[in-house]
Amino acid sequence: MTAILHLNERAIAPDEIIPLLSKYHILPHLMRELIIDQAIADIELLDSEVDDLMNQVKQEGDRALEALSEQSIEQIKEAAIRWLKIQTFKQRQWQHKLEGYFLERKSQLDQVIYSMLRTQDRGVADELYFRILEGEQSFAELAKRYSEGPEALTGGIIGPVELGTYPPNFARLLATSQPGQLLSPIRLEGRSAIIRIEEKISAQLDEETSQRLLNEQFERWIQQQIEG
Repeated sequence: MTAILHLNERAIAPDEIIPLLSKYHILPHLMRELIIDQAIADIELLDSEVDDLMNQVKQEGDRALEALSEQSIEQIKEAAIRWLKIQTFKQRQWQHKLEGYFLERKSQLDQVIYSMLRTQDRGVADELYFRILEGEQSFAELAKRYSEGPEALTGGIIGPVELGTYPPNFARLLATSQPGQLLSPIRLEGRSAIIRIEEKISAQLDEETSQRLLNEQFERWIQQQIEG
């Protein structure tokens, strides 16, 4: 069998390619790119869209062009056009469903800023809770002195953090508490934790979030195609 690739003294035959791609975990990436190419094959762009895109590439300046220095202008143009076709595919497939998907994801995308103080000693936690509750000392002061987590460095402040990054029970606790509310000590990862909600930030379907959700839908679709 004729070799299709020579590497120093080694000749790689055609029937070795797939096993090698699989061995070095390249096959999933290849499958992904082939699926994308098939999906965007029928998408046609206007000349004006391509011109605008290339102007944007040029406006990125020398830094962007330096990163692409090993590619020819045609290769850069080809990659840019492929990128634009992918964005077009995403919008055609999921833009009209985006508002509904956002509403499904909103509870996970909402953010919260909260103060936390945690200690292994439940008795200490109870005492500190009442000090804060009665206004004897500030949360920040006590967190810096007593908290056993990295939040001690910030006076107990954590966030903003998306609720979806937390386990469901803890996320629900944060979501259902009100700003300014001081929660009595709870068990959290083997410690007693005092928590106070500082601020809630409601997710908005802005341009950045829209693009993120389109990307999520796109990645989910690709995974479904790979799994068949």
